[in-house]
Amino acid sequence: MSTRELPLVVGVDGSEQSLRAVDWAADEAALRGLPLRLVYASLWERYEGTSLAEDLGKPSEEVMAEDIVESAARRAYGRQAGVKVTTDVLPEEPEYALVRESRTASAMVLGSRGRSGIDEALLGSVSVTVAGHAHCPVIVLRGNHDNRVRSGHRRVVLGVGGKPADAAAVRFAVEEARRRAVPLEAVRAWRCPAQGVPPRLHEERAEDELATALQDLPTDVQVHRRTVEGHARRVLLDASADADLLVVGARRREGHHGLQLGRVAHAVLHHSACPVAVVPQRV
Repeated sequence: MSTRELPLVVGVDGSEQSLRAVDWAADEAALRGLPLRLVYASLWERYEGTSLAEDLGKPSEEVMAEDIVESAARRAYGRQAGVKVTTDVLPEEPEYALVRESRTASAMVLGSRGRSGIDEALLGSVSVTVAGHAHCPVIVLRGNHDNRVRSGHRRVVLGVGGKPADAAAVRFAVEEARRRAVPLEAVRAWRCPAQGVPPRLHEERAEDELATALQDLPTDVQVHRRTVEGHARRVLLDASADADLLVVGARRREGHHGLQLGRVAHAVLHHSACPVAVVPQRV
């Protein structure tokens, strides 16, 4: 199966955040011309049984999970009737199951909060773990978006790092801007920590790095290049305030099994004012 046929996967758990993710993903699937796959994953032996579960001969969590994915599928159909929707219920830890699902997904969409009930200002552990290990782009819905792929801001923001290993993020951002027919704003933050070095030299270096990252872009996408002095995390969070989507890269090192999510990506996932796409890049 080619990457153009791989489904868009959504992790659902019945929360309002995951239902908003279903809405957003249904619009995105329609925009991409892709099928939508809704996945519920949990170890339901942790939960107590109910009379309904006993009557059906299934664990209570499995009964609830099946109802959740069926309701999410109806919601997706109501949102985008032309999108093919499939569902699955997996008796596994959600982090493990979703990372495995990412191997056969074009992208994954997650709500901005896990099942732990932590403060909504912070991101759920499932979303952080999946974004730090996934094999495909992971889109986490942050901010007060209107649940639609197309919103009022009409631009995609790309955070460009100082190394040429963000090619996958650049390609992803270009395609998202093209699909939406909106401009792409590529942002490169720079700082001048050393005294005695003219700030203009640091800015010129940032401009050169930005030009290198954006070379050979297609002509059918309007691109705005911007270098900004300041910490990358703050610069990108400021840019997210009036964006439809913020795209950042995350380097994946072969043989490394820990969380592979840089400080900038981690910060924007927690505090962005708009949805964030974390795009893995093998190095």
